[in-house]
Amino acid sequence: MCKGLAALPHTCLERAKEIKTKLGTLLQKPDSAIDFIIPYPEKPEKPPKAQKPSPEEALQWRDSLEKLLQNPYGLASFHSFLRSEFSEENTEFWVACEDYKKTKSPVKMAEKAKKIYEEFIQAEAPKEVNIDHFTKAVTMKNLVEPSPTSFDIAQKRIFALMEKDSLPRFVRSEFYQELIK
Repeated sequence: MCKGLAALPHTCLERAKEIKTKLGTLLQKPDSAIDFIIPYPEKPEKPPKAQKPSPEEALQWRDSLEKLLQNPYGLASFHSFLRSEFSEENTEFWVACEDYKKTKSPVKMAEKAKKIYEEFIQAEAPKEVNIDHFTKAVTMKNLVEPSPTSFDIAQKRIFALMEKDSLPRFVRSEFYQELIK
């Protein structure tokens, strides 16, 4: 058995160095102007009082994720369902983006952009959403000068993911089946 790296064959040393370099690259945070944006203050939001929909209204949700997300009861139900599947970050991101788009003040917009980026977009974010590298890069570029459309591409990708994967499972769920009875 070897007593250290010096005892390893030359090719093993090269491979170890290569792995170390790759790991170092993966662990580095990307440099971006987002670090200069003022942090977003934490402020708990009260959930909206949601009225249970009629079976007819709930039936519309199976064909329209948009209608589901626009209904407070539908959104809360879908979010609970996603939580049971360990993917609630998708609805949280979508809601954060909707709130962000309504922001008028450039200072508030910058604060919210930083919070959304840190919570959902950056590598190893606490609630990192599943978006491709290109979408992440475009979103980061958009955040250099935040605008109401900064998160649009990422939000559309997450919407499509929920529409294609999560909505069909939600529609088959026991909870949804009870709503449409």
